[in-house]
Amino acid sequence: MIVEKLKCDKKRYLALLLSGDEQEYMIDRYIDRGDMFVGIVDDNVAVVCVVTREAEFLAEIKNIAVAPEYRRMGYGRAMLRYVENLYPDCTVQVGTGESPLTLDFYKSCGYSFSHRIPDFFTDNYDHPVIDGGIVLRDMIYMKKTPGRKPTSFS
Repeated sequence: MIVEKLKCDKKRYLALLLSGDEQEYMIDRYIDRGDMFVGIVDDNVAVVCVVTREAEFLAEIKNIAVAPEYRRMGYGRAMLRYVENLYPDCTVQVGTGESPLTLDFYKSCGYSFSHRIPDFFTDNYDHPVIDGGIVLRDMIYMKKTPGRKPTSFS
């Protein structure tokens, strides 16, 4: 996979971004202030990722989405590693819903529970957000700190 950083026209990948965050006005809140990366495989976009710098030593993955035909092939994991290497002195965090599939994916990548924002999805989305058959309510933050082993999920 070849990763390219986009400098302009980030919304040309809106359809794929919406599979990672299904409310366009939520994407609008971070897309312009974030760095956007596109993972390309065989001249096709396999994965997109938007990362913001939240503090001096904190980077946040605001959106990571893998095209359906490239899922479960390691491209999401490869993009996470790319971001972690790009911000080697930072804790990298990602907010997600309480879907066991998603949480297990981040845990398998070395991320551990950080904190939760109650009712995030019900307060910020104009429709129920469903992931893996689960209606999402709380935003669960997972984090990975350089040189630290992951702790258990709480």
